[in-house]
Amino acid sequence: MRKHKVRLSGIYLGLVLLFIYLPIGFVAVYSFNESSSTAVWKGFSLKWYQALFQDASMAEALKNSLLLGVISCLAAAVIGTMGAMGLIKANARAKGVMEYIATLPIMIPEIILGMVFMAFFAVLRLPFGMATLALAHTAFCVPYILTMVKARLAGMDPALEEAAMDLGASPARTFFDITLPLVTPAVLSGSLLAFAMSLDDVVISIFVNGPKINTLPVKVYTQMKFGVTPEINALCTIMLAITLLALAGYSLIRRVRVFDKKKEV
Repeated sequence: MRKHKVRLSGIYLGLVLLFIYLPIGFVAVYSFNESSSTAVWKGFSLKWYQALFQDASMAEALKNSLLLGVISCLAAAVIGTMGAMGLIKANARAKGVMEYIATLPIMIPEIILGMVFMAFFAVLRLPFGMATLALAHTAFCVPYILTMVKARLAGMDPALEEAAMDLGASPARTFFDITLPLVTPAVLSGSLLAFAMSLDDVVISIFVNGPKINTLPVKVYTQMKFGVTPEINALCTIMLAITLLALAGYSLIRRVRVFDKKKEV
């Protein structure tokens, strides 16, 4: 009976993984298609990768997206870390309301956030472009970092900060020498998640984007209106390969560290 359950769970897991990764596999395969159609295979070719690397507008959109992601994540990391520290030290009555308000950008639909940001920036008469994109992306990136850092602070022993202050450290010195090193992993993990959300955003970017600035998701979305070409498949394949290489590198570094610790013991 137990073997039967294990076999059924394995089949179920295999079907789920097939459902998730089969479309991604088709995208990768058809990025090497000779034909301009994504439905007909006419032979192996690298011409769509060549066309992608020669597309100046696509390279400009990628540069804008990376710059936007870095700016918004750095700003969100500072705001989210400070906000998490404020939430931890807030009184119990106000903490629940403040936590709910801080996580609202995650729960509100993106189309509503985009319309709100567009109206707000129009009232302030801010020129739509990189500045408005950075402000909007920072606003919806903050909750991801704040949530991670708050969870890390909640599990941290408050006696560490108290001991540092008892030894004569100022609040600023205590933060930089004790608190910040302990919450850095949470800040980094939240920043990576926020960077991925910023790089992937389409809806909010369309509302607050300027006529002279184009991000990669918006660029791809506008091209899809005229039909998906294998050039988009090539772009998706390259981004997928970079992600897999980053995960493999992280896994290798983690295994080396674990091996070194066991060797020391």
